[in-house]
Amino acid sequence: MKDIDIARNTKLKKIIEITDKLNIPEDYIEQYGKYKAKISIDYLEKLKDKKDGKLILVTAINPTPLGEGKTTASIGLSDGLNKIGKKSILALREPSLGPVFGIKGGATGGGYSQVAPMEDINLHFTGDIHAITTANNLLSAIIDNHIFQGNELGIEKVTWKRCVDLNDRALRKVEVGLSGEKNLVPREDRI
Repeated sequence: MKDIDIARNTKLKKIIEITDKLNIPEDYIEQYGKYKAKISIDYLEKLKDKKDGKLILVTAINPTPLGEGKTTASIGLSDGLNKIGKKSILALREPSLGPVFGIKGGATGGGYSQVAPMEDINLHFTGDIHAITTANNLLSAIIDNHIFQGNELGIEKVTWKRCVDLNDRALRKVEVGLSGEKNLVPREDRI
């Protein structure tokens, strides 16, 4: 069975069931539909007097043709710890859009060891990565506009890079400022 078929045929638990099981008060939960949520950073203050848990970091696994397997290994490790009676919670970063359209998987695991809803996670999830990309590129536009408007700060070299959260090889090295408008300095930009 393909990963997508496994994901689509799995009955998901509502996120509120999971947060209830973890005893996270509703005031600290920002839901994104039935199956996703963010936990407010303010919840850390509520936990400050509790004993720290242990952190297991999964990284630097040898690459495979379809992905490195860090997510699958992390899910398996957390599930295994829970199976033997330990309290385990898994935290994964939001995946880049890059692998979704390339050869690799989308960083949601594989087989029966995956995070769902797969499509949501791989295509903007809660919108954080998109917001970071946009904020970064807004700063790029502000820098270039400042130079265009007269460069009161006397900026001589721009090293701030634009960003795109995709594996778009054509945009890895681009020339900007080529319109010929006054005060635009043509330069190479790497994304």
